Amino acid sequence: MLIIPPGIKPHVPLAEAQAAHLGSLTDEWHILADLSFADLVLWVLAEAEQQFYAVAQIRPATGPTVLEDDIVGQVLAYDPTNLVTKAFQTGQIQQTSENEVHPGAPIDVWAIPLMVAGQCWGVLQRHGDQLGIRVPGELEDHYLVVADQLADMAWRGVFPDQGHRKLSGMSPRVGEGLLTLDENGVVDYATPNAVSAFRKLGLTSDLVGESVVPLALNLIARPEKPVDTSLAAHFRSPRSDEVELDNGESSVFLHILPLTNAQGRLGTLVVLRDTTELRQRERQLVTKDATIREIHHRVKNNLQTVSALLRLQVRRMKSSEAVTALNEAMARVQSIAVVHEILSYSMTGAVDFDGVADRLLPLTSDFAVAGGRVVARRQGSFGEVPAEVATSLALVMTELCTNAVEHGLATGTGELVVEAARSGDGWLCMTIIDNGSGLPEGFRIDDPARASLGLSIVTTLLQDLRGDFALEPNPDGVGARAVVNIPL
Repeated sequence: MLIIPPGIKPHVPLAEAQAAHLGSLTDEWHILADLSFADLVLWVLAEAEQQFYAVAQIRPATGPTVLEDDIVGQVLAYDPTNLVTKAFQTGQIQQTSENEVHPGAPIDVWAIPLMVAGQCWGVLQRHGDQLGIRVPGELEDHYLVVADQLADMAWRGVFPDQGHRKLSGMSPRVGEGLLTLDENGVVDYATPNAVSAFRKLGLTSDLVGESVVPLALNLIARPEKPVDTSLAAHFRSPRSDEVELDNGESSVFLHILPLTNAQGRLGTLVVLRDTTELRQRERQLVTKDATIREIHHRVKNNLQTVSALLRLQVRRMKSSEAVTALNEAMARVQSIAVVHEILSYSMTGAVDFDGVADRLLPLTSDFAVAGGRVVARRQGSFGEVPAEVATSLALVMTELCTNAVEHGLATGTGELVVEAARSGDGWLCMTIIDNGSGLPEGFRIDDPARASLGLSIVTTLLQDLRGDFALEPNPDGVGARAVVNIPL
């Protein structure tokens, strides 16, 4: 979709189809700008004000810019004497090399009405320097021929094609490599960069004169992979398409555009990019990501081993205080292990903390007194939490849930609810509610007489997270709640 700058949008109401078409044009128009060595400006009419607004602009990567200033947002009067209005009124491409647009400069200016189903949905203005800085040659001449074909297609409303879809990757620029094919798919022109890209794939012959599909199939053929029978369809498609040629060592990304005139298809334009280095980096990142996930998996296994050793130690302890301390330590280790287990499956480096909470809550029943039953549940959603926050948050939740069961639900029976909510300003609020005996009269968190290891851990972790928490009675007077706020 075309993104209209905020200051312009109120003046240019666009129908959905019109906005989609113009947005698709701005996805692809860098090709036209580079081929024509020209600056492009998109004008849209605000009928209520009888003015044109410049809603988008692009400069060529192949030559000097003519429009040094950004003119997006400028207004052009609906005046029959100017080129844009003439194109809009007549529905025909207008051209001038006079100095009315750029006084004192030898500039060619075209105004191309963008006609769709007989209606002009905008005007594409093309500003090209007649002198330029490039010495005319075969490449420059070929660029200009294709540029005129694309301009004609834009005028007829078929560039971009109807139903255009945005490329899955970044569209290559013309300077990275370009081929033109005739109506039979035979290469009739190739830029030096395009030849170099195909050389990396293993090309040893001339590229011009080769039928591109059998050539490409031969270059990417690998014994371990089946033949890609869909490749020909990409080049025959009546719509723009994309395909990547990869032989395992080198790769080339192709952006394929059909070239047509009013009578039918003329041939095919292929803009390409050598993506060998990019794919190598991607493979390195995949390997690195797999290594990180394996590390998380091994850390989880080691922590589970520590937890099992603590459990064995608990069975040998005679002191009830020692048993409680080891159980609490075991819960802390298990909470960290759960985070690492989920990280070992994560592809984003973030943790779906709802899964962590749902894994940790059942552990709280282990701290209920003999014969007691604690029902623990989650309400609301934490969403995804950054990995660097998840471990500390899991420990905070474990400590506060343990504290609620051991002290608030000292009878061993009751309900524990963990509520999660995110605010619009990026804060996460976690509230742990129990329906137990409530807080002692005159309770204060900062009272040294009531200091505990668990609350000390919570305080320290929340300081690192730049968060805060409070312990307070429930509004209905039954039980207590711990309210934690963390900036994300």
